[in-house]
Amino acid sequence: MKTHRAVLILLLAAALIASSCNSRAERTNGTVLLEITSVSGVPVSVPLSGSSSFQITTVQLANVLKDPSATVGTNFQDIELRSYEVTYRRRDTGTRVPPSISARIFGTVPAGSSAILSNLSFLTNDQLLSPPLSDLSRFGRDTETGSAIIVMDVSIRIFGRTISGDDVASQTATFTIEVTP
Repeated sequence: MKTHRAVLILLLAAALIASSCNSRAERTNGTVLLEITSVSGVPVSVPLSGSSSFQITTVQLANVLKDPSATVGTNFQDIELRSYEVTYRRRDTGTRVPPSISARIFGTVPAGSSAILSNLSFLTNDQLLSPPLSDLSRFGRDTETGSAIIVMDVSIRIFGRTISGDDVASQTATFTIEVTP
């Protein structure tokens, strides 16, 4: 009886481990992964007034070969960058968020190598002219919450395609900002 119970526990543990393995390598086509390895130059506080820049200074990308035994990738594994997407999620009590950004980008990340994107916008006029950010500019507060500070998570994701034709997308990189009038 004890051996059956021990075998059952081991089988359940193995099933839990197998079902929790959710690596991106298993969910993407092709032989490479597009990784965001670092994001820098992101402001914590974003005042809407003044000449504030609404850009991420640098986003470092890596083209990672899925086969760790491969020493060098081929040109067919190079990733041509196509676009990036920025989405928002409120961290405070509000529910309204600015519209997402979807913008074209250009560049190549060679197989097994890295590249840097500079000055990607995380807020544009579309976001600034839409609630809740337009409320801060017009009224000095979010009309939904009454607060003069909007706390949001900003998430960025990069999209591309290998020279061989496989679509690739990075994982999501997220940072938090506090937007003030």
